Amino acid sequence: MLPAGAIAARAEKYPSRPVHWIVSFPAGGANDIVARILGQYLSDYFGQQFAVENRSGAGGNVGMESALRSAADGYTIAFVGPNNAISATLYERLPFDFIRDSAPIGGIMRLTNVMEVHPSVPAKTLSEFITYAKANPGKINFASPGVGTSPHLSGELLKVMTGINIINVPYRGAAPALTDVLAGRVPVLFDNLPSSIGHIRSGELRPLGVTAAKRVTALPDVPAIAETVPGYEASVWYGLAAPKETPPEIVEKLNRAINLALTDRTVQARLAELGGEPMPMTPKEFGKLVIDETEKWGKVIRAAGIKAE
Repeated sequence: MLPAGAIAARAEKYPSRPVHWIVSFPAGGANDIVARILGQYLSDYFGQQFAVENRSGAGGNVGMESALRSAADGYTIAFVGPNNAISATLYERLPFDFIRDSAPIGGIMRLTNVMEVHPSVPAKTLSEFITYAKANPGKINFASPGVGTSPHLSGELLKVMTGINIINVPYRGAAPALTDVLAGRVPVLFDNLPSSIGHIRSGELRPLGVTAAKRVTALPDVPAIAETVPGYEASVWYGLAAPKETPPEIVEKLNRAINLALTDRTVQARLAELGGEPMPMTPKEFGKLVIDETEKWGKVIRAAGIKAE
């Protein structure tokens, strides 16, 4: 064991080499976009590269397992999102326990998911879509970035609350899902707003509703799903974590840097373009958020009888 003075000295010099930032979904998705915005700021701030690596699979669990099994020295960090809270219940035999095996660093942002359709879909509103889906039970597919992701659960929650029967088609991230929906191979997509907002603004995809409780500034003309389905809400949040035994001095140093980044006007503007709002938190606050979200989605998964494929 290192003496306290040696640990403090190590943290003081941190980072003295590049930091490996694992994002558990492919390049081009919302997680990746946000990680690269923050990664550039942290690289400039610390004078060391924060290199984003996309390691996808199993609804984000492949990348997270890799991150949590890495050395707890601050040189491997992980992008955290609702999928990590969802997977705790969705998967019966995960090779890790996210809450037990991670050290929360802090929050990054809050945003919404969006339900959108290819222009060929006859429904122009969510109400029309629900009627259309009830007339075609089991015949309409919806794409999602993977089983256990927040967009997937957003779709499942809509099914539970409306009684429609639409079929999830999971992809290995938002980018390949978008490709197929834009091509008309799958008619419906639930996605994080950042990766879809450009296609919505260009008219390539038609938004039917955002999953946040209220309309969002980035798409003020798009209704919240809750306006049609009262009580519906599925917000998205992003943050950072590290392997469990990462020195608290390093966690605090990263937390201060992230929270400072979220006050930067350029970073704020970039996040606003994606429809997100900064979510600065202490490590303890972010850890509590993960615990609360794990309990919330656990109840939804159990009530709906959702199983990982």
